[in-house]
This record gives sequence, structure tokens and C-alpha cells, in this order.
Amino acid sequence: MKEQFTVAGMSCANCALAIEKRLTKSPAISQASVNLASENVSVTFDPDLINLSDIYDLVRDAGYTPLDTIKLDDSTLHPSHNWVIFSALAASSVFLIMWIVPEIPAKLYTIMGIATLVQFTAGWTFYRGAYHALKNGSANMDVLVAMGITAAYGYSLLTAFPQLFFSGPTFFDTSILLISFIRFGKYLEARAKGRANQALQRLFALQADRARLLVDGETREVAASDINIGDIVVVKPGEKIPVDGKIIEGKTSIDESMLTGESIPVEKGPGDKVVGATLNHTGSLKIQVTQVGRDTILSSIIQMVEDALGDKPPIQRLADRISSYFVPTVILISLITFASWHFIQQSPFVFAFTASIAVLVVACPCALGLATPTAIMVGSSIGLTHGILFKSAAVLEGMAHLDAIGFDKTGTLTTGKLQVTQVVAYPPYSTEEILKIAASGESSSIHPLAQALVTKAQAEGQNITEVSNYLEESGHGIVCTYKQMPLLIGNNKLLHRHEIHYDTAENDFHRLVEAGNTTMFIALNQQVIGLIGMADQVKDDSREAIHRLHKLGLKTFMITGDNQTVALAVAHELGIDEVKAEVLPSEKIDMIKAYQEKGFQVAMVGDGINDAPALAQANTGIAIGSGTDVARETGDVVLIRNSLLDVERAIRLGRKTLSKIKQNFFWALIYNLIGIPLAAGALYSTTGQLLPPQWAGLAMAFSSVSVVLNSLLLNRYGKKLIT
Repeated sequence: MKEQFTVAGMSCANCALAIEKRLTKSPAISQASVNLASENVSVTFDPDLINLSDIYDLVRDAGYTPLDTIKLDDSTLHPSHNWVIFSALAASSVFLIMWIVPEIPAKLYTIMGIATLVQFTAGWTFYRGAYHALKNGSANMDVLVAMGITAAYGYSLLTAFPQLFFSGPTFFDTSILLISFIRFGKYLEARAKGRANQALQRLFALQADRARLLVDGETREVAASDINIGDIVVVKPGEKIPVDGKIIEGKTSIDESMLTGESIPVEKGPGDKVVGATLNHTGSLKIQVTQVGRDTILSSIIQMVEDALGDKPPIQRLADRISSYFVPTVILISLITFASWHFIQQSPFVFAFTASIAVLVVACPCALGLATPTAIMVGSSIGLTHGILFKSAAVLEGMAHLDAIGFDKTGTLTTGKLQVTQVVAYPPYSTEEILKIAASGESSSIHPLAQALVTKAQAEGQNITEVSNYLEESGHGIVCTYKQMPLLIGNNKLLHRHEIHYDTAENDFHRLVEAGNTTMFIALNQQVIGLIGMADQVKDDSREAIHRLHKLGLKTFMITGDNQTVALAVAHELGIDEVKAEVLPSEKIDMIKAYQEKGFQVAMVGDGINDAPALAQANTGIAIGSGTDVARETGDVVLIRNSLLDVERAIRLGRKTLSKIKQNFFWALIYNLIGIPLAAGALYSTTGQLLPPQWAGLAMAFSSVSVVLNSLLLNRYGKKLIT
């Protein structure tokens, strides 16, 4: 069983690691993943051995606060905002006292009183976090901050009573400013993370709260959660459709842009399916409920997004390993800094002490921890906006490494619906007459070829004549009587069986077949009077999609169960590099394995059902299909809109997101590699100045904010994605 919930109280990547470590210690929990950016926990467990309440207790034991639901708003920012104001006012008061009040004993003790108040109110969160981190056998950002503010406050407390301890300068103002700056930085970070997590917030906001339930001819308003399968709901014009269901009465146009991204409303009537959270435009509807709760399309999409945000891509695991060693290393550097200045360079105690505090508070493990999840959150949000759902963060990263991409043919590269492509008539018959005669003969059949033929004739206004003595000959075609004459419609095997010669039509037959058409002979009164070619038409955007994929440097191939001639014709039309035809679904994985054995990272694009073995074998399975089927798709990536252009867009988005992650890592590492030596006094011989601890704390606070803001710059790329 898998569940997700929010955890409050994390300060850096090491907090996330501590929660994961505590949860996975339980034998009943097989997997736990914590997303620092969204503060969400995804946990897989055995419900027979442990329940969610017990899992919450484990989280509390680790020192953090579990929340029952995924955090969707900024309500948790209000207390943080108040603490920022409080500490800022305290810092301002101290500076006013320092500059205005004359040097009297009361001045020092007033400042000490304010510092003590701030230290154990606004600063208490760092002590609490440090305690739980050390209790869990790890060290996080709170440990560094707690050590820094304790050192500054503790030393100042001793020098405030020289008659009892020793004389020296005080650092009460440093302690207060450190707390103020770090509190301010964490507040900005939380606001930025909230912007990065807007995708899930928007999804939840789409859900309808109320519905009009029809009971015994009367409607009454109820909570949408109270609706059951089989109920009838009434939706008026301009209202949001509250449930997934089927229209049983009424016609309307429905805005499905929340699902497909298409702004043009879709015309719907009785028998058509509708999706909850879409908008009814023009007509009043009665809808029979077919899906509720977690089975609805929107709930399925929300679950996919939650799963993606709760997952960790491989690149994040590198950051986790670095973070686990980061804090102990910084503490060691701080001690070495103090020893080097005080004992080796013979610098005054206060000088060495200031440098060591600066080292503690300038270091920022948060930036490393936020580098990946914030970029993943923004990338997933952009994808969702464009109808691209990534089921995990690892998939979003994996899209950037693809080398080859395979396609199923029917329903993926083509429309999946046969259409009449050419009608060949032999004198004295015209093409219109051939189409009419063929449609009349096929009107009683339910075969896809027959239905396509009848549809074409009706579209051209042909009057279909009733036939008699109708008989289907399996695998060959049909035989009937048309106006007292025998009519045969089918393949060449049917003609051979009935001893009908087709020499005059043989060249046209081969021409149509070589062009990828399924070709039917029309024979009336023992004479071939015409041919009809039918084909599954290539989608309008397939050619452009393949061209764009080639521009990205990807190799393309097609795997299909269709015959070799048709497959080659489609591949030639689209410019696909390689074709494997006439294969069973279970055999499709062989071609994917062959590419993988060559070292290629391979994606497979299919309908997610017939192509399940190939989708599973591929490094990335991409399911493409209509929005109403999206909840049932089996791929790693789900393309809600039935467009192959979204395959190329998904790859471009994956590459851009990975690039942003690498940028974040670069800046996080560079910040620490430069900031820590500067704080230790590396440039003191040149500048004659140390980095003051309070400014080191401010730099630390803004480093994590800068990483989140850099991730948010991905949103600008979202506008380019549609091109």
C-alpha cells in the first residue's frame, strides 16, 4: 500500500534523509521518499503490519510533524511571517539602542535581555531541529545555525559579566541578526517553493465541491463526495461538471481544456462520456455517474502528479550522499579555522572565534537539497499544463538521456481508423457508382473495412440499395445479390474461389497494395468492375513530429503487427529510420532489447495496452491516447492529447529540466566552495577584513532562495514548449 502526506519542520536535505532513515528502519515499510521542496512524504508499507497512524508516530519520533493531507496552500507561512517580523523588530530595537543610548550598564543588560528573548523564541526552532537531528544520528542545517547562534550568544553572556568570567566584546547583535536573516531567508524560500508547487494546487482547485443530484424527478444540492456510481446529476450551462459519467439527456459544448489543453469546446450529446472538472458551456445535461473518488480521471491525474513529486531521480541521490557528509565536514572546518587563527597565527581569540562562527553559518546544505526537487516540481507543472504527465521524477530526468524512440503504428502514428483512399472504376461504371454498389453490399457487415466504406458513401450522399442473399466468407469477403446480379466484394482469394478473372485490374491492384492500401475487388455479374483502396491514415502531425525528433538527434523505428508492405509505406512517408513489421505484441520487445544491447536509451510510444510488453521493456514507456483513457494508461509518461508532437515536447522538457538541475547543483556547490573559505578568512591578507557572521548568515539564507528562483525560471521555457 502506498500513501502520501506532508511533513512540517524540515530545514534541509539532511532532515529529509533523517525521516527516510527512521521510516525504513521499520520492517513493515518497504520504501520511503521525502521531497524537501514540496515537503511531501511518499511511503510504501504493509497495511497488515503497520497503519498510517503508526507511521505518523515514527515521523514524530524523528522530530517532525506529519499532516493528514498534502499541503495545498500557504497557511504554514503565516507563523513564519510573524517570526520574521518579530525578529526584525528586535534587531531594529537593538541597533537603535546601540546608536542612541549612552554607554551605561543598563544599555548592555537591555540588549542582553532582547537577545535572550529572541534566542529562545524565534531561535528556538533551530535548537529543536538540532536536537532531533542529533538524536537521529545525523546533522542538519539547524545544527550549524544552533552552534553559530549559541557561540555568539554564549560568549557574549560570559563577557557581559567580567567580574565573574572574563572581559571582551559582546556579540548579542550578531546573534539577533543571524536569527533574523536566517528566518527571513527561510520565509522567502518557503514562498518560492510554494510557487514551484502550484501544479498540484491548481489540480485540487479544479475539483467540484457540490453537485445537483436528481432523485424522484427533483434535484437537490449535495456534496460532490456524496455522489455514487449510477446516480443521475444535473449540470446547467456555465457550471462545472462534478463527476465522470455519461450523458443520458441533453446536448452541449464542453470546455475540456483542463484535460486536453485544447481551448475549442467539444460538442457532446447522449451516450458521450464526460469528465469531472470540465466546464459545461451551452446546454443543460443529465449525466449518469460512472466513476467516483479515486477512480475519476482528475483524481488519477492528481495521483500521478503526487507520485512524481514524491519520487527521487538518480541525480538527487548524489546530492543526498553529499549532504550526509556536509554538516560534519563544515563543523570540522570551523574548528580548524579557529585553531589555525588562534593557535597557529596567534590571532586574538575574538578574531578566531568570529571566523569560526562565520564558517558555521555561511555553509548551506539546503541549496544542495533543493537543487533537484524544485526543478522537478516546476518541470512537472509545465508538462501538466501542456497535457504531459510524468509518473515519476526519474522519468523526467530519463527523458533527457534518450537516444532512440520506437513507435507502434496503428493509433499512434496513424489515426487507427480506416478510410477510403482511392476508388478505381472500369467502364461503363463511374467511381461514384462503384462506391455506391460497394457500400450497398457492405451495409450489413460490422467489419471495420465495411463500416469505413459505408461511412464514405454516406458522406458523399450516395443512396445505399438493399441487397439480398448476404453471406460473409471469413477471411475473403462478402457475397450477395445486387439488383438480381451476384455481387462479390473482397480480396483476390475470393475471386479465385468463385473463378473470376481480374487480369485487367491486376496492375491497379499491385499499385494500390504497394502504396500501403488494403485493396478490395468489386465484381458484379462475374466481372471485375472496380477496386477500392483503404488505409489507416497517417495523423496530421506525425510527419512533423518525426522530423523534430530527428532534429533532436534521436534514431526512430517502428514496430507493428501490420503487414510489411503497409508498414514500409507508412515509414517511408514519415521518414522513420527502421521498420519491424508482422510481429506479435510479445515479440515487440526483441527490437527494443536489440537497441538497448547497443547501448541506446530507448523510449517506446504506444497505446499502453496492446504495447504493454514493449512499454515495460523500454527505458521509458510513453502512452499516447485520448484524455478519457489517461487514467488507465500504462506508460511512464502519459500524453493526454492524442498528438505525437507532445512526444518531442516531453523530451525537450526533460532535457531543459535536467539542464536546470545541473545549473542548480553548480551554483549550490560554487556557493559553498567560495563562501566557506571566504568566511574562514581566505582573503583577510588582501582585504584586511573578515566576513561578519551576520552577513554570512544572510548569504546562507539567500543561497537556497536563489536555487528555487533559478528553478522557477523554467516557467519561461513553458511558453517555448508549444512551438
